[in-house]
Amino acid sequence: MTEGPSSPDRPEYWQRAKRTLARRDAVMGQIIRACPRIALRRRGDPFRTLARAIVGQQISVKAAQSVWERVVAAAPALAPEAVVGLRVRRLRACGLSERKAEYLRDLARHFVDGTLHLERWPQMDDEAVIAELVQVRGIGRWTAEMLLMFSLLRPNVLPVDDLGLRRAASLHYFGGEPADADELRALAARWEPWRSVATWYLWRSLDPVPVEY
Repeated sequence: MTEGPSSPDRPEYWQRAKRTLARRDAVMGQIIRACPRIALRRRGDPFRTLARAIVGQQISVKAAQSVWERVVAAAPALAPEAVVGLRVRRLRACGLSERKAEYLRDLARHFVDGTLHLERWPQMDDEAVIAELVQVRGIGRWTAEMLLMFSLLRPNVLPVDDLGLRRAASLHYFGGEPADADELRALAARWEPWRSVATWYLWRSLDPVPVEY
């Protein structure tokens, strides 16, 4: 889907970040120019973003989308209250493993019980939000980082454990050789404070269709 300049769901910093990244990094500039008129977009509320990330853990984007569509069909509003009411058996019928089904129900319970402090997140820094989220079963750092990027629209997230990011960095910056987390952080120093934007464009270099979280 193309993303025009007036979309309310696009981060307000996007154009500024694009210009800065392209000026600092010639390789990134080429990637950005190859992906015109699209941008990261806010993808629903925090519960939906986290639930979608749990579904996508350790499976392909295509497989995750298929499972996700079945989950949404089982609970069309995808509200925490609706997911809490679904039996594990019903979630497993959507294509989820038993563990992921339990994770989704546990996440929904945290939202229903109010043990996650959503109202505070806009004032909390990235690491504080991550620290709160990883207390929930099934949410690790990567899943929390997806929330920071796709729900809170934080500009400077670098999900170093993301396989797509590592693959793209290897292809464009390391001559096809694997890059470890430290090498990725060193490379990304030039992208500060727009590492989320650079990450998003590296994803697009592998797959032009934006993933939804």
